[in-house]
Amino acid sequence: MRILIVEDSVLLREGLVRLLEDAGHAVVAALPDASALDETVDATDPELCILDVRLPPTFVDEGIRAALSLRKRIPQLPLLVLSQYVEERYASDLIIAQGVTAQGSAGPLGYLLKDRVADVAEFIDSVERIAAGATVLDPEVVAQLLTRRNQDDRMRTLTDRERTVLAMIAEGRSNQAIAATLFLSEASVEKHITAIFQKLGFEPDESGNRRVLAAIAHLENAGLNGPQPGHAPQPGPAQTGPAQTGMNR
Repeated sequence: MRILIVEDSVLLREGLVRLLEDAGHAVVAALPDASALDETVDATDPELCILDVRLPPTFVDEGIRAALSLRKRIPQLPLLVLSQYVEERYASDLIIAQGVTAQGSAGPLGYLLKDRVADVAEFIDSVERIAAGATVLDPEVVAQLLTRRNQDDRMRTLTDRERTVLAMIAEGRSNQAIAATLFLSEASVEKHITAIFQKLGFEPDESGNRRVLAAIAHLENAGLNGPQPGHAPQPGPAQTGPAQTGMNR
């Protein structure tokens, strides 16, 4: 896979290059900032772009703005954004910018804490899943979003069990994993998921994006009050293993 990296830290940038190349991927460019990103993307035609949230010159939201610009210019290009801390507003902006609707979706997206890179096998797996079409969200981001009070009337119609299943969908768990965790049959999980989709107004369609739409419903309606661009984030405790939301069903 052809990968482009935008990371200002020399140590992390070179570390990512080494990890990805050792895993058999080709790093077509490794940039310290986003100033030449568009030209480099056009020249190298990457299959995945990895960007830091905060880049020079201000180290505020340059990486996020670059990712949003890439998403608008090349909608199908898979993106992986890395962040030092949980920055909920940025995560929600990116996912909502996916433009996922009943008619279609933009390319796959990942949002991970930089700590995840330390688990090389898990990180490489996440990179490859994103390139293959998955939306991969850091579990710490999911946890903070889902613990905020939800004000959406649609959410209030869900039963406690349906809320639990929806939370697990947002964490990227498969029907089989949900069933095993909740000690239910897969048929029962399927019924709960069908009820959730109906209550949230996600009708069956050919795009197969309803699981992603359910996760986005949490992001859009969980009363997000995350840091705005220019505000310093608050670090949160790391959890293990990124959530992986497949694009199927």
